[in-house]
Amino acid sequence: MAKRVTILDYGLGNIYSVSRALEYLGTEVHLTDRPAEVLDASWLILPGVGAFANGMQGLQQRNLIEPLREYAASGRPLLGICLGMQMLVTSSHEFGEHQGLGIIPGQVMPIVSKGSSGIPLKVPHIGWGSLERPPACDSWNGTILEGLSEHTDTYFVHSYSVVPDYEEHRLADTIYGDFRISAAIRKSNVYGCQFHPEKSGPNGLKIIENFINDL
Repeated sequence: MAKRVTILDYGLGNIYSVSRALEYLGTEVHLTDRPAEVLDASWLILPGVGAFANGMQGLQQRNLIEPLREYAASGRPLLGICLGMQMLVTSSHEFGEHQGLGIIPGQVMPIVSKGSSGIPLKVPHIGWGSLERPPACDSWNGTILEGLSEHTDTYFVHSYSVVPDYEEHRLADTIYGDFRISAAIRKSNVYGCQFHPEKSGPNGLKIIENFINDL
């Protein structure tokens, strides 16, 4: 029997590419914007493309904020992708300050447009970036990155990035210029990917497969 993965549809998100990736892996995909169905999910994905404030507004309008927090506290697997990862944290400084879900302590900050040496950096950060293991992360075993080697490339499109309050919540970084950008974060059963696994080829499919296998 196929596993049933729920994708939250709140009006902003790359739901179709995520759905296709899940279907390719043999899972049953369920799209919903209903609070009760969030609470009933076995695996939940929070996708997202666009501005942080608009994303949180979409969740608020559908009464999804508290169900998401309750789901995260239940211990079941939750994956935020791109904007979905950013909304997992405490707050964002994108066009003002906005409150997030507060599931993982951290802030969303703009990507700087110059490196420390003064060399310009393109913003938004678009393209393939290498995953690096942060100093506080001993191993990717038992996580959604299990089976991947360091320096694996994944696909990014973003102008803002998460800065976790605690180093232990950094699962993977990517280096842009001479800055560390959080590529993946984790707190217990809750994961976030700043990159798009559904657009990252076989390596991205491996990450999604690990997620639905509860790693």
